[in-house]
Amino acid sequence: MPETTPGAPAGATRASVERRATDAFAAADETRSVGPFVSAKRRRRYYAILIGLAVLAVLITIGLLGWDNKQEFLTEKWWRVAKMRVTAVVVILVVTFCQAFGTVAFQTATNNRIITPSIIGFESMYVLVQTSVVYFFGVTGLSGMSNIGTFVLQVSVMVLFAVLLYSWLLSGRFGNLHVMLLVGIVLGGGMGAISSFMQRMLDPNEFDILSAKMFGNVSNADTDNFIVVIPVCALVGLSIWLLAPRLNVIGLGADISANLGLNHKRQVMLMLTLVAILMAMSTSLVGPLTFLGFLSATLAYSLVDSYDHRRILPVAWLVGYCMLAGAYFLLRHVLTLVDAVGIIIELIGGGVFLIVVLRKGRL
Repeated sequence: MPETTPGAPAGATRASVERRATDAFAAADETRSVGPFVSAKRRRRYYAILIGLAVLAVLITIGLLGWDNKQEFLTEKWWRVAKMRVTAVVVILVVTFCQAFGTVAFQTATNNRIITPSIIGFESMYVLVQTSVVYFFGVTGLSGMSNIGTFVLQVSVMVLFAVLLYSWLLSGRFGNLHVMLLVGIVLGGGMGAISSFMQRMLDPNEFDILSAKMFGNVSNADTDNFIVVIPVCALVGLSIWLLAPRLNVIGLGADISANLGLNHKRQVMLMLTLVAILMAMSTSLVGPLTFLGFLSATLAYSLVDSYDHRRILPVAWLVGYCMLAGAYFLLRHVLTLVDAVGIIIELIGGGVFLIVVLRKGRL
């Protein structure tokens, strides 16, 4: 009960209470907002993080282009040296874009923030294709695969495999996403076993050359494939960006999505197909990078306090770029261990994965 002044009229007391309530609501409106963020403070924090990551990415890029460049900064001779290093920057941009967008969309579609698209068997299929070529045609056959036609064929086979898996296990009344993931794990394990068997039959010299293809490495990228990779990845990434509001609804679950008028199964199949294209492009370009997307997505979720995928996706891309480009810069220019970039990313990513699983207590 509010305290009243003796002799004060009841109307004045009621007006005072209403005025205090109005002031309280006004104060709350200053800190709360309707939209992707629950408060203006969190919105400012998001943009500060986004700008900070962008600045860090620019600094790392300048370091990649200019480190140990003896020419005067930004002169014609400096740019001549820097142009020879642009390829690595473009590859890192494309790979981190594919991994970040693909992993975030995949985790939302499957409603699980631990698993990655590699669970379906993309990387196992890539290793199987490379191993089969060396096993049946030798190293010359592997060298003959370095052309656009073979690259497109390999990507097409990987995407077709994923689409057939989706359409088979997600269609019909009894379609189940978890069964699809389980079948993907089994098929991936089977392809891995076949690859291991053929690798044991290879000549040591052939196996040594094949090993360079089995680990993700920026140096594996063929610049001739950029004419296919960049437009396709940009188109698929734009599609995911435009469909981000649907991802927000998909993340609520199948029942709530259906209540909101969204065909959940159809949209999940569409998202998984787009993810398959991105992951096939990334894996075919540089090789397997199992935990890069997981690291990018996990750190983005912790940095972005919002459900909106249009806020999460750019942060995930910037985080992935800073990690991969930073590791490439450190191992190439400081430690001269450029071939270990993928191994270091996998080591750190695997450690983070175990930490996340142990904290959650389940997959």
